[in-house]
Amino acid sequence: MKNRLLRGALAGFLALLPAAMLAQTADQTDKTLSPYFVVQGEEGMDGLPLKSTNAQVHIAGVISDVQVTQVYENKGSKPLEAVYVFPASTQAAVYGMKMTIGDRTIVADIKKRDEARKTYEQAKNAGQNASLLEEQRSNVFQMNVANIMPGDVVKVELKYTELLTPTSGVYEFVYPTVVGPRYAKGGSNPQAAGENSWTHNPYLHSGETTSNTFDITVDLSAGLPIQDVQCPSHKTSVAYDGKSMATVKLDPSESQGGNRDFVLKYKLEGSQVQTGLLLYKGDKENYFVIMAQPPKRVVSKEIPSRDYIFIVDVSGSMYGFPLETSKKLIKNLLTHLRSTDSFNIIFFSGGDQTLSPTPLMATKSNIQKAIQMLENQDGGGGTELLPALQHAFNLPGRENASRTVVIATDGYVDVEPQAFDLIKKNLGQANFFAFGIGTAVNRHLIEGMARVGMGEPFVVEKPEAASAKADEFRKMIDSPVLTGVKINFGGMKVYDVEPASVPDVFTERPLVVFGKYRGEPKGLMVLSGHTGEGPYESKIDLASTAPMTENSALRYLWARHRIATLGDYNFLSASDERVKAITQLGLDYNLLTEYTSFVAVDSLKRNKGEKSTTVNQPLPLPQGVSDLAVGGNYAAAPSPAYAPSTSYDYAPGAGNGAIYNSPMAEALPPSGNYETAKEYEPKEKAVGHFGGVLGKKVPTLHSPETDNGGPSLTWSGLTFTSFLTEADFKTWFENNRSALEASLSGCASFNATLKVKVDGQGNVVLVNFVGPDPNCAEGTKNLVKTLQAMTFPAPGDGKGCEIEFTLAK
Repeated sequence: MKNRLLRGALAGFLALLPAAMLAQTADQTDKTLSPYFVVQGEEGMDGLPLKSTNAQVHIAGVISDVQVTQVYENKGSKPLEAVYVFPASTQAAVYGMKMTIGDRTIVADIKKRDEARKTYEQAKNAGQNASLLEEQRSNVFQMNVANIMPGDVVKVELKYTELLTPTSGVYEFVYPTVVGPRYAKGGSNPQAAGENSWTHNPYLHSGETTSNTFDITVDLSAGLPIQDVQCPSHKTSVAYDGKSMATVKLDPSESQGGNRDFVLKYKLEGSQVQTGLLLYKGDKENYFVIMAQPPKRVVSKEIPSRDYIFIVDVSGSMYGFPLETSKKLIKNLLTHLRSTDSFNIIFFSGGDQTLSPTPLMATKSNIQKAIQMLENQDGGGGTELLPALQHAFNLPGRENASRTVVIATDGYVDVEPQAFDLIKKNLGQANFFAFGIGTAVNRHLIEGMARVGMGEPFVVEKPEAASAKADEFRKMIDSPVLTGVKINFGGMKVYDVEPASVPDVFTERPLVVFGKYRGEPKGLMVLSGHTGEGPYESKIDLASTAPMTENSALRYLWARHRIATLGDYNFLSASDERVKAITQLGLDYNLLTEYTSFVAVDSLKRNKGEKSTTVNQPLPLPQGVSDLAVGGNYAAAPSPAYAPSTSYDYAPGAGNGAIYNSPMAEALPPSGNYETAKEYEPKEKAVGHFGGVLGKKVPTLHSPETDNGGPSLTWSGLTFTSFLTEADFKTWFENNRSALEASLSGCASFNATLKVKVDGQGNVVLVNFVGPDPNCAEGTKNLVKTLQAMTFPAPGDGKGCEIEFTLAK
């Protein structure tokens, strides 16, 4: 393999530094919280401790119980500490963990987070085997395993449960397999590092496989006859045992299938759903869950006009498959708008741009204009979600139109609570729907945004699924199925009900309500509301349902929902009372939370004083995600519209999304969309103005003289697309000459042709060497890092451009 493995964390940090400071030490660059590519030799494939991950899933009725087994093995000659970041379902209630070493099994204790970490560190320093499970996000966990001695095989098992609710009669079980790369701002901020240090994690390059294996088996006992079982994400085999039971096993060819979520879908005969009341009598308290099937959809003849705002993520992590899927999805939604609808689009990465300052009516020409702008997005830069959300809420709407906000993103950010709070505070009369795009999206963000926005989440794992998801979305929002929902519990004395209020229902999906009860349930429970045809009621006979020990998971599920309610916004406006309540729930119910962790410590001291090596387990990039999601390294594949003639490319890091100051900034034309050159023709060309004709390649041949007659860096053979002039490039080159020369100071000579791709803000999103490899490897790396920290004049059309030129020394 070529020398392709540089730490991607450099890119976000380099963007903030002058070129003269690019020679950083490893300790300095590690202060950034960006993900990075694993470096062969530092965290090489030979010493990786994670051997396998296996999930055993048991689904009984509407409750799944999952046991995850991670096996760690030390094949080296030194003691190891393994650190592994992995995902879980956003609905998971993690209630147990144990560690096995040889014939010794240690059951983990639940403790306050700080106490658990202290216990683990003390055991690690004392030479004892120990494991620690912490929650970094509700769907991101971190496992630490200490003192894995040479030859050791350590098995760590964790258990969680979740409730499965169907949509339009289809049940879905999702087992997330890999955490997508996240970029956390505030690199050297100690507080930020403490909260988000898990984001500084090594990744393999796109398409590279891990040394550890993945396996999963699902035992399905549906309780009703099964009509169909499908796994759209992986190859599987299905064996039926009667009409209502089935076993789903992963095909052996999928042993490296841990780079995308495992998705299992099944339908019951006649599209029935498990509805009704489940009860559990505990030692101290009793628990219930109600799943009530709403009425069939009523299509209203008088659907009000709607005003849509589409927010599209075009950051580096969306490069390639995710962005192409987003394009397909948004085009589908746009082309099905009614003539009475209006719409707008916001594209965001490091900054954001808007299709129109005011809503556009859904005319054929306006939709075509939107599609053209959409097709010109390539993906690059950071993921500044919060400014894009705020921008959307600030946009004017149409009077008397029902507003719907739709976002399409992979969710690779670390600002989930801030996003939830922003949506809740600005929601008004709008419903908020979230589309997660990709094979391993941040479901915590996607589902959380939809939840606080009183909408629904959708996840699109494959481009071919975009149309179906768009159809599902349109069907859902045609008209609410049930509004003004109320539940009369009759003779059932309930308390601590979750959620406290039931939102409008948009689809054929059961209402789910958790809670506790006292005494014996009796009488009728009545669900009421309004449909398009008038009042609606549904009744359940409480006396016909008996508590069952098989429903013991209800206590965990209730607690998990209460914790989610308390914790969604606590990062943004921390409350001591809320923290105390979440912590106590975790301790009382033996649950992993933000403030409680599982820790297991073996009493035997096995490491007699030899220092352990900490190994951060590298993760595969989610399937379909390019190297641009991590950056700072050689990208696996350039944009399809930008095909190079060389064997390697370079791309900036996930943090390289800021809009940088430019000496030409004041002379730039106003932002906007220019479909033809006639729409923007500056009367006089000033430094930084963009002349030329959009889309036309304009060649120039310029060879500057050397400075003071001495050896100097020169450029020639300039070609470019879009609004750039030779004068623009010459000014840029002279302003940055010293930094470029400094990067090549170690090269006696240098001659190479580069293609640089620039986004709509002038940020470098791709650097490609055309033709043979440059003969100065170290200088090449330094040059790339220098270019990553620079900006070109921002194209006035917001579409970016490609620049090709030769540098010689």
